[in-house]
Amino acid sequence: MITGEIKNRIDQIWDTFFVAGITNPITVLEQMTYIFFMKMLDDKQLQEEENARDWDAEVKNPTFPDGQLWVNPEAVSDEEKKGIPYENLRWHVFKNFGSDNMFRLVRQSVFEFIKHIGTGEESAYSRYMKSAIFLIPNARTLSKIVDGVDALDMNNRDAMGDVYEYILGKMAASGTNGQFRTPRHIIRMIVEMMDPKPQDYICDPAMGSAGFLVEAVKYIKERYHEEFFVSERMDHIKTSLINGFDTDQTMLRIGAMNLLLHDISSPNLAWRDSLSEQNEDKSCYTLVMANPPFAGSLDKGNINKNILAYANTTKTELLFLIQFVRSLEVGGRCASIVPDGVLFGTSKAHIAIRQEIVDRQQLRAVISMPSGVFKPYAGVSTAVLVFTKTNSGGTDRVWFYDMKADGFSLDDKRSPIGDNDIPDVISRFHNLKAEASRSRKEQSFFVPVEEIRQNNYDLSINKYKEIEREKVEYEPVQDILTRLEKTESDYLKGYSELYKMLES
Repeated sequence: MITGEIKNRIDQIWDTFFVAGITNPITVLEQMTYIFFMKMLDDKQLQEEENARDWDAEVKNPTFPDGQLWVNPEAVSDEEKKGIPYENLRWHVFKNFGSDNMFRLVRQSVFEFIKHIGTGEESAYSRYMKSAIFLIPNARTLSKIVDGVDALDMNNRDAMGDVYEYILGKMAASGTNGQFRTPRHIIRMIVEMMDPKPQDYICDPAMGSAGFLVEAVKYIKERYHEEFFVSERMDHIKTSLINGFDTDQTMLRIGAMNLLLHDISSPNLAWRDSLSEQNEDKSCYTLVMANPPFAGSLDKGNINKNILAYANTTKTELLFLIQFVRSLEVGGRCASIVPDGVLFGTSKAHIAIRQEIVDRQQLRAVISMPSGVFKPYAGVSTAVLVFTKTNSGGTDRVWFYDMKADGFSLDDKRSPIGDNDIPDVISRFHNLKAEASRSRKEQSFFVPVEEIRQNNYDLSINKYKEIEREKVEYEPVQDILTRLEKTESDYLKGYSELYKMLES
């Protein structure tokens, strides 16, 4: 969990941008990400160099080759064409150059270097970094930002995830478009449930800052480390394993940088409205994990007609579910966060999409999450829907889980607590056979599909959960009246005695 000291450091960096006149929160995030990236690249190579020394080996394909010069591919002047030592582009070197020299080097060379990483590969990273602009205005501002970032441990991915989440949480934009704020521990829960593999084709059609995609890569590297680096799979892993789309160029840049740091150099990331006619994806992914934007409506004229064919609606939370079904291969899996209204809404479109997933596909699980999961940014109640695309049905029973705690308090502070159902959710999901004997009075249980159909495809857990009520035995009324009469008599006796004392 992020410490108060690190929060203060991030707050100071944030304030430094504002004082310098950079007040758009998304621009602040983007510029901070560039600085983070510069440090991450160097920290990553420092770690690789240390490991190489321990094993008496050499660093393979270093970002900063020792003793070589880097030449800007867009160099114009003779001086620029001479190049500069890669060593000077490294964080631990240029941070000691003095503020004016550092500012000049970072603006003219280091930033141009990170823009051109992967040039020639036509990677997602190089494609979206082409339009990047360095906006830090002066040496004093950069020097203060570098000092603030320098103390952060970029090799500690969990800590950096907390830092990133805290930064995203500061953004005013997170309260309006919601694209940034899927808590990292919820993402990790979903990833562990879905168990992505090196041979998968993974997609997030509303990727935001690429949280699901980055976490999927981290999981695959942890669980399938040897397979991850098998030569015959490397081309797929670096290019087609990861697929993500968004309508925000900044998010695409940030996602591409995050993935590059996790050895995914050319993921399929694209600027795309996943619900529009420009999205032709159909039967092409094996795994979709997403937290699509909801509580919004679109202009029906902009919606892909192939999506509307499933259900005639403009609600984004329903349209994205339809697109997930459409884009998956037969046998492909989906785990999506949805607002509770999707589970029990009574409109024709709500019922139609639930009927599609239950009757035409295979609905596997509904995990109901507590309403405080997205606080302090939203108090909406949500659930995770897990299904497999079959196009031929297959739902015989659905597993429900009533998550009551996620390891954090459910108020606006979201402080760490001991209660946490997430490990239990993951464990039980991967051993559903053992769930068959559980009653509906417990936290998780199965519901037969016929019962769901009889309830108009309602998927809210409260529709099926049995509430155990204890019978309360009350005293007989006559005994209560007798006790009241005695109490009144004692009161009147005491009152009378007090009155006599006052008269005497």
